[in-house]
This record gives sequence, structure tokens and C-alpha cells, in this order.
Amino acid sequence: MDLQKRTETRASDAELRASDADRDRIADLLRDALAEGRLTADEHAERVEGVLAAKTVGELDQFVRDLPAARASRAAGAYVSVPNRPQPGAVPAEADENVVAVFSAAMRKGRWRAGRRIHAYAVFGTVDIDLSEAIFEYQQVVIKAISVFGNVEIKVPENVSLRGSGGGVLGNFETHTMDAGEPDAPVVYVEGLAVLGNIEARPKRGKLVADILDRTMDRVDRTLRKHLDR
Repeated sequence: MDLQKRTETRASDAELRASDADRDRIADLLRDALAEGRLTADEHAERVEGVLAAKTVGELDQFVRDLPAARASRAAGAYVSVPNRPQPGAVPAEADENVVAVFSAAMRKGRWRAGRRIHAYAVFGTVDIDLSEAIFEYQQVVIKAISVFGNVEIKVPENVSLRGSGGGVLGNFETHTMDAGEPDAPVVYVEGLAVLGNIEARPKRGKLVADILDRTMDRVDRTLRKHLDR
């Protein structure tokens, strides 16, 4: 990629709308800078106030541009853009698993294998889908959620990408959109409708997909072997 293309890419990234996860990431960098003595308490408070009001990724970056952690983040490539919907034909229409709660509660959590498509139905009940420790066998996972006088809560690791499309009828549909920093990271797509109910998808802080690092190291090892074999 030449200099002009790199400049255009950085400009495009800066114009992206900031998510709650983006603000949390910058706030964490500021908190660390305060603990290290790089910022005074007044400077920290002023910058955090600006982070909460920021609308774009470019505005957020201004608050950490003079901190070493920000350089490391940019070098690693903090944003990996993913489409708002899965690739056509990548995810089958039939569900691998149905999670149903009718006047009851249903939960999926712990170390479990997430299929390509999961359907969740909460009718006067509660469904909790926790992917924070799940095994991702596929890079694209679709969760279709229907809530009628019920509640569907979806938690994902904070190093995956999260996208959502849906709405509510006298209800609430909320997805905390998030971009991963690793191109091999899974993407979770949440599609839903809440009728007098609630659907929420968000990252679970402190939880990471451990095997993303393994996959990255495998790719680096393969590249090194090809280089040495030349």
C-alpha cells in the first residue's frame, strides 16, 4: 500500500462513528496514563469529559495522540472494518441451535461451541446467551432474537466484532457496535425484534477469545517459514 492509500485509509477510519467500546478503550488508556503520572488529575478529568462527548473515532484519537499507548494501538491496527451484514451464503438460514424461554428462563454460558446461527425466543421469559467463553468454530455467527414481553441479553468477548440490525415495537433493541483489532477475529451479527420487550448485545469486559492470538501466531510462523525456505 503506497503513502497516498495509507493516508486515505487513516482519514476514512477517523470519520467512523465512535461506539461505546471505542470510548471505553480510550478511557482505559487515559486511566493508565493517570496511574503512570503522564497526566495530572485535572488533565485526566478534562480529557475523559471530552471522550464522553466525542462523536467520531478521529475525535477520540485526539485525546491520546501524545501518549505512548496510542502509538502502539495504531501500529497494531486498532480497527478492522467489517460489513453490517454477513456475506451472502456464508451463514445458513436454518439455526444450529434454538434457545427458547416461555414464562421461564434459558441460558447458554461457559465453554460451549457456538454454531453459525443461533435463534433466541423470549416470550414472557428471559434468554441469556453468553459467548464470552465460547469456542468459535466459524468466523461469522448470526444470532436472531425475538422478544415478546421478555428479555434477551447477549454478551460477547471484547476482542470480536459486533454488529446489529433490528428494532422494537414499544420495546428496546440495542447493540453496542464494536470493531475488533485482529482480522481473524469472529464477527457476531445480532438480528432482532423486541415487542414490549428488550434485546441487548454488548461486550463482556475482560473476556477475550484466546485462540485469536494462537491463530495469529500460526500465520506469522507460516510466513516466517516461507521466508526462510526461499
